[in-house]
Amino acid sequence: MPADLLDLGPSEVGPTGAGDDGCAMPKRLSERLVSWASILDPQTEAQARATSELPIVEGHIALIPDAHLGKGATIGSVIPTRSAVIPSAVGVDIGCGMAARRLDLRAEDLGAPELEAWVRVMGSAVPAGLGRWHRMPSDEAEAWFEANPPSPRLDKAARAMAQLGSLGSGNHFIELAADTDRVVWILLHSGSRGGGNRLAMLHIGVARRVCTYLLANPELAWLEQGTSEFEAYLQDLRWSQAYARCNRELMLRATHDAVDGVLGREVEATFEVNCHHNYTELERHGGRRLWVTRKGAIRAGVGEWGLVPGAMGQRSFVVRGLGNAEAYESCAHGAGRAMSRTRARKTLSIEDFGRVMGKTAWQRGSARQLLDEHPAAYKPIDVVMRDPGGPRRGRARAPRHRQLQGDVVATPSRGGLTVSPVRAAAPPPRTDAPAPTVGPRPRLPRRAAWGATPAELERPCFRGGPIDRYLQVG
Repeated sequence: MPADLLDLGPSEVGPTGAGDDGCAMPKRLSERLVSWASILDPQTEAQARATSELPIVEGHIALIPDAHLGKGATIGSVIPTRSAVIPSAVGVDIGCGMAARRLDLRAEDLGAPELEAWVRVMGSAVPAGLGRWHRMPSDEAEAWFEANPPSPRLDKAARAMAQLGSLGSGNHFIELAADTDRVVWILLHSGSRGGGNRLAMLHIGVARRVCTYLLANPELAWLEQGTSEFEAYLQDLRWSQAYARCNRELMLRATHDAVDGVLGREVEATFEVNCHHNYTELERHGGRRLWVTRKGAIRAGVGEWGLVPGAMGQRSFVVRGLGNAEAYESCAHGAGRAMSRTRARKTLSIEDFGRVMGKTAWQRGSARQLLDEHPAAYKPIDVVMRDPGGPRRGRARAPRHRQLQGDVVATPSRGGLTVSPVRAAAPPPRTDAPAPTVGPRPRLPRRAAWGATPAELERPCFRGGPIDRYLQVG
């Protein structure tokens, strides 16, 4: 095997400290706080401890490997609550999440000219950045709003309609990537845009007014089930989560159409994943019905598909859950920030940013504005996926994050995504393929290429290659 190949075949042994089910054992920080994170600063731990001590928390809070300090509650945490929900723990971007689509397209079909053209086209195909959205709502957006009218609590509903199908700012991104079979994928990150933000802020304010518990941090104010305030929040929460999912679907389609336009031909889709990582749902765990808030975490029930992106320049992962009960069937949502945006801008250099990105096609002219997205500002994705043990050393093996997720992993070249199906004994049933809620995309063939065979992973498979992240200035 060449030195630059990584063996991703089934591991003969579990991770260090693994239980009988092959799931790595977490660290119990307190009676009500369990952590899978090897990189955990004192401020983040203190914030999570404060949340875990709330009387509405049932059981323990799970800290996922990408845990880091957040507003309201720790990002990368799973919070089970009894008969109550903390609006600020869900956050202001309700339903934020990831979507990916595998195309019937080879990396060889996208040379440097096509990729540079794609980056240029995307500037108008998907509005991105602070204060940028469609001038007029699309037909698809109008149809979605007609079928899913928001509550009267959403002011500026027309603006929310025009924002449907736009990216937003911050760390939201769209990229093209290639897997080890050199098949091209679309990968994107976005949420419920301004509408979800306005509704979240409204209900966070309501929770602060009606919560009578004496809180050291008013951000942790909650709404109690059975009250009119709770029901209003739940209605707006579910609307925002549906909006976010549709938003990602529309951007997948627009990005797909941009690829078609650059190539001058129609390219089919073969598989799609769309998942939230900022949301809450009523679920059953340990025989109890609990509100499970995943703030920077994805659901990873047995066989469920998810996406764990790295930072620019890092690898990303397509995963299927193992249903770890102690983590409330959850797993990491990404690399997780290692430094604040302010610190990143003060300590990282544009020159190093360009060096890390190599010869990839990206918004090189906007490097200064994108500096806080430098990969060094994030935790290493390999550490996140390996925590807390990782496979024992023998032959070199890729990180598994087996305590929370498994079956399908992906790893990139410099800044791109490479996806490799691993340990998938059989293809999932067709019902696992998410159907679009709007329009004809994705056009899945009758026999979708699910990728059920183990594959070796080239590392990197696109060294200096041209496929990388499209990331708009935010």
